[in-house]
Amino acid sequence: MKRMNHTHVIVSYSHCNFNSRTTLKISKHKLFAKLSKCSFGLQQVYYLGHNVSGLGVAINKNKVQAVLDWPCPKNLKQLRGFLGFTIYYRRFIKQYAMVAALLANLLKKDNFKWDDFAHASFAALKIVVTQAPILALPDFSKPFVLETNALGMGIGAVLNQDHHLVTFFSKKLTASMQKQSAYTREFYAHYKKNANF
Repeated sequence: MKRMNHTHVIVSYSHCNFNSRTTLKISKHKLFAKLSKCSFGLQQVYYLGHNVSGLGVAINKNKVQAVLDWPCPKNLKQLRGFLGFTIYYRRFIKQYAMVAALLANLLKKDNFKWDDFAHASFAALKIVVTQAPILALPDFSKPFVLETNALGMGIGAVLNQDHHLVTFFSKKLTASMQKQSAYTREFYAHYKKNANF
């Protein structure tokens, strides 16, 4: 029989107490849970392409590997598939819209031309997905810090809490918005970040 340390026992008791309360709430609201589909005492769970743990939320390693293994698109359908896959994880990638901008432009009618620039953008997007950070889970009882910026072709925002990244936001600007003053673009970044956070 293995000897358990005191901390482990406290964590286990706390977890059992939580499970008890959860079971009571399920019963109270006349909901059902199939025991064979339940897992208890896990340090990490896989959920909708993400790994969720006490550290935060990360892109699942299998999804990162899928991006790394993705072949160069040879047509619009393949490019749409790649961008659709990566855009799902845009909240993990700083300035996603700017990194993917050249590839997104190829989606326009009669604009698909795979050249060295497209290949470089494709490779850059793969790299930023592999370097995506673990995002902290937000604690709504604490204040957030929001930073925005307006670059030439896009806007971006970073939401932090206690010096931990919570999420990223970015948006490519229209051609007319790109011509606006830095002040106007920065104001637009503040407006869009409020709409998205």
